[in-house]
Amino acid sequence: MKWRLTGRFLLSVVLIVSLVVFFNILLIVGVFIVQSASGGAAFHGEETSAEAVTKRFQEQIVTSNQQVMITEKGKEELIKNKAWIQVLDADGKVIYGYRTPEGVKEKYTPLDIVQMYKYNEIDHYTTVYISEKKVNNEYYSYFMGFENPYIQRKVLSYDIRDLVKLFNVGSILILVIDGLIALFIGYLFSKRLTQPLILLIDGIKRLANKDYQMNFAPKGIYKDVFYNINYLSDELIANERERKKLDTMKEEWVGNISHDIKTPLASIQGYAEMMKDAEYQFSLEEMREYAEIIERKSLYLKEVIEDLNLSTRLKNNKLTLNKKRINIVTLLRNIVIDTLNDASYANRNIEFQFSDDIIKLDVDELLVRRAISNLIYNAIVHNDEAVVIKVSVEKSQPTVIRVEDTGKGIKKEDLERIFDRYYRGTNTGELHKGSGLGMAIAHDIILAHGGEIHVNSRIGEGTKIEIVLDSLV
Repeated sequence: MKWRLTGRFLLSVVLIVSLVVFFNILLIVGVFIVQSASGGAAFHGEETSAEAVTKRFQEQIVTSNQQVMITEKGKEELIKNKAWIQVLDADGKVIYGYRTPEGVKEKYTPLDIVQMYKYNEIDHYTTVYISEKKVNNEYYSYFMGFENPYIQRKVLSYDIRDLVKLFNVGSILILVIDGLIALFIGYLFSKRLTQPLILLIDGIKRLANKDYQMNFAPKGIYKDVFYNINYLSDELIANERERKKLDTMKEEWVGNISHDIKTPLASIQGYAEMMKDAEYQFSLEEMREYAEIIERKSLYLKEVIEDLNLSTRLKNNKLTLNKKRINIVTLLRNIVIDTLNDASYANRNIEFQFSDDIIKLDVDELLVRRAISNLIYNAIVHNDEAVVIKVSVEKSQPTVIRVEDTGKGIKKEDLERIFDRYYRGTNTGELHKGSGLGMAIAHDIILAHGGEIHVNSRIGEGTKIEIVLDSLV
């Protein structure tokens, strides 16, 4: 774009200079035309003008036997120029003539000679010039009349001071007109340059005031800028829409997690108040039962708080990984066993498969355990008890860990947001309580290890989650 701006600027400068030069040329031509109309010989060369022909014609005047005449060449030249000639002696008497028209005088006084030269004394189509010829120490004057209506001769008298004054005034006038032309062209260019800038400034102000609804026509020298403004507007609209959706999700998440926290807190508070009240006499067995409930609720709250803390640290990249080389097969087997040993999930059908007994990976064992456990837990709480959950690991480069189920599947609109924070799917079961950050935590843990996580799902067919991690042989 900067080259287009520079090119337009240079073009405007060249245009201004060209117009000024063109105007000056027209002015000079006009002056010559006026001079031609006034003087009659402005555009004739020195050799071809009527006055030059008259002066040069003395070469064609000769004497023979004391008589003045013209040569044959001179006669041809007179015929060619449609001219006539009269030769006068010192007393003004015509002693020779050729092609002389009727009505001209045969003798001229000095006043007649002046009148003949200064004014059109013959007719309006003939212009007369005068010159002289010296022959044998005698001077002869001669008139040459040119029958040409386009030849005009005016006698010009002037005062040099008037010419200087005229020149000064003319110079100032030319400078003023040239300046006006330059200002006019500059105005047109600046108008074309500033109008789009005004639109751009207005658009930027609207963006600053969070008015993103704009669509400029990308044209002219600023078309790239208009295109980028439109693109920025679309992006800001999308971001604003996304922000509002995220704010809604946060509000729903805060409401859900507040409810999930209040429930165990209410149980803890209720049992603690009962145990504290002196009116109640509890047996040792009842006290242990209430203490177990309080412990279970407290552990649940602890897990929620840990999820919040871990999610925040992962999001802000403030979590230091404690990596060490482990056998990922052993870790996955222990996760499956621990899940089945939980009384809540003892009746679930969870399978474990592996391609090799030993597959070494350099990972943070606690974080990977948390990620895989979250994925298995997600498959459990979103499906009924008859669903088969399969956990597998395949040795390759890189290593692939899969968590698959044959359950309900995930809707497309949910699938696109499954790893978003604060997001809980629309088909969450009764068992799904807690922070709602499990899938987001799993996703961030895998990314923190430099791996990738992908989800494929179809409604009614189940869900498959693949984790890709680099292997260490």
